[in-house]
Amino acid sequence: MSDTVIEATGLRKEFGTAVAVDDVSLTLERGQSLAVVGESGSGKTTLARMLVGLETPTGGTLRVCGRPRPPGRVSSRERRRRAREMQIVFQDPYSSLDKLQRIGGVIEASLDLHFSLTPGERRKRALELLEAVGLAERHATMLPRQLSGGQRQRVAIARAIAVEPQVLVLDEAVAALDVSIQAQILNLLADIRERSGISYVFISHDLAVVHQISEVALVMSGGRVVERGPTGALLSDPQEEYTKSLRAAVPRPGWKPSRRAVSGSAANGSAASGTAAS
Repeated sequence: MSDTVIEATGLRKEFGTAVAVDDVSLTLERGQSLAVVGESGSGKTTLARMLVGLETPTGGTLRVCGRPRPPGRVSSRERRRRAREMQIVFQDPYSSLDKLQRIGGVIEASLDLHFSLTPGERRKRALELLEAVGLAERHATMLPRQLSGGQRQRVAIARAIAVEPQVLVLDEAVAALDVSIQAQILNLLADIRERSGISYVFISHDLAVVHQISEVALVMSGGRVVERGPTGALLSDPQEEYTKSLRAAVPRPGWKPSRRAVSGSAANGSAASGTAAS
C-alpha cells in the first residue's frame, strides 16, 4: 500500500472569470497532518472542497489513496467508496447535523450506509464512537440543540471517523469554538490520529492552532501557495512577507495588535470573526 494518500498536481478552480485556486500542488503521507493556512478569500476552503469532491477542479489532477479522481459524475457505489477514503468536518457543527435527528441516529445512519451491521451492532458501534470522542451514552438520545458547540463538533468528528476513512479534512473545525474548547478538540484529534494512523488536512486561518496539530504546512494567498514547509519552521522563521504578517497576528505574552500589511478589510474580518469564506 502506498504511503501517499493524497497527490494533487496543478489544481485550479475558476468561478466564472474569478480564479479561486491557481496551480496548487500538494502531497499528504499516511498518518501525516498537513495544515493549509490563509485568510478568508485565500482559496483554502475551495481547495478542501476539491479534495473531497464537493467542487470539481477546472484544471489539474488529483489522486486519493492511489486512485485518480477524474472530474465527472460517479455512481452511488463510487461515492460510497470515496467516502470511505476521505471525510470532511465543517466549521459549523450545528448546521452540518440534522436538527431533528438524535445523536445516536446521526452516527448509526453513517454506519448503516457503509457497513452491513445488525441494528444492535450499529447501536453498540455508535456508542463506542461517541465514547471515543469523549461523549457519554446519554448523549445518544439528545438532539443537536441540546449539546454545546464543542459537543456538537465531537459528534461531527465521530460521524466522520465512523466510516474509518484514511483522510480527514477539517475545514476551520475549531474556529467557531472558545479557546478552551479548541484545545480539547485539538487534543481529541491528536489522540484519534495516534490510535488510528489517520491523515489530516487541517484548514485554518490561525497559525497558533496549526502548530498544535500539523507537522507540515502550506500558506495560501490569492489562490496560490506562497510558502510551504515544516510547520515549526514556518512559525519560527517565515520567509514570505505574507506568512510573517500571519505570524505577527498570533497572540503571545506582551502581544499588541499591529497594522497588518495584508488585504485590509478581508484580513480584519478573518482575524476578528474566525469565519471561513474562502
